[in-house]
Amino acid sequence: IEGFTRTMTTTIALETSKGDLPLAIGLGVILIGLILAINAAAWGLRLWSEQRVA
Repeated sequence: IEGFTRTMTTTIALETSKGDLPLAIGLGVILIGLILAINAAAWGLRLWSEQRVA
């Protein structure tokens, strides 16, 4: 779908190639934050489920 398939990583690469480094770095920080939040939620869910079973 033209114009609607851009992901965070391709946007970061595009903005870097256009020279907009502050935006690219900001998007990278947001992406890392999302990854850390999802990882923390999965870790917490695993601990919670292990405590329920035990």
